[in-house]
Amino acid sequence: MAITGLYAQWSDLLSYSVVAFSAIFFVVDPFAVVPVFVTITEGDSEEKRRQMAARACLVSAGILLCFLAFGGLIFKLFSLTLAAFKIAGGILLLLTALDMLRSLPARTRTSGQEVTEAVSKPDVAIVPLAMPLLAGPGSIATVMVLTAQATYIWQFLLLALSVIVTAAASYLLLRAASLVNRVLGNSGRAILERVMGLLLVAIAVQFMLNGIHDAFPEVFR
Repeated sequence: MAITGLYAQWSDLLSYSVVAFSAIFFVVDPFAVVPVFVTITEGDSEEKRRQMAARACLVSAGILLCFLAFGGLIFKLFSLTLAAFKIAGGILLLLTALDMLRSLPARTRTSGQEVTEAVSKPDVAIVPLAMPLLAGPGSIATVMVLTAQATYIWQFLLLALSVIVTAAASYLLLRAASLVNRVLGNSGRAILERVMGLLLVAIAVQFMLNGIHDAFPEVFR
């Protein structure tokens, strides 16, 4: 009996870690940030680009970790139910995923006007790179929903690790942005966007289904 319970707990942790990392990585989508980074840092030295990439990823990770740590407090402060936030987060993720499937810039992250304005800025590490490109509404909502779903301390640690690993991967991609942009090209990025978008649609729908189930438990008995 104890072995069965332990197996179920490890199975839950494994399932949670896979969903947590894939959801966060896909919604942050550093591959989509690469061409924007190349555009808005054009003309900057290699050292400055490296520094901006590092600061952007550190700040974005810090933002997401803050929402991870204080997500429960935010729910209580605004009297939000987990069911409502699961549905709202699922809808936001679905909008982002649909844009990814069509290889369109995610409208929930930033606009073309913001990118154009960023080209003339001397430092773009915080805005728009860290927020909203890396840590945008979709990734914040995802972290808060996953935080609310966590029941074991290991799940919180796995979620934090997913944020850190995503930030590290984002830094490596931005550090080699020019090379990644040349290797992938428009076709390669479009393929990656569509694959990640398809998986993100499934995660978004699952978030909404979980929210509906939590809101109306008597219907799904």
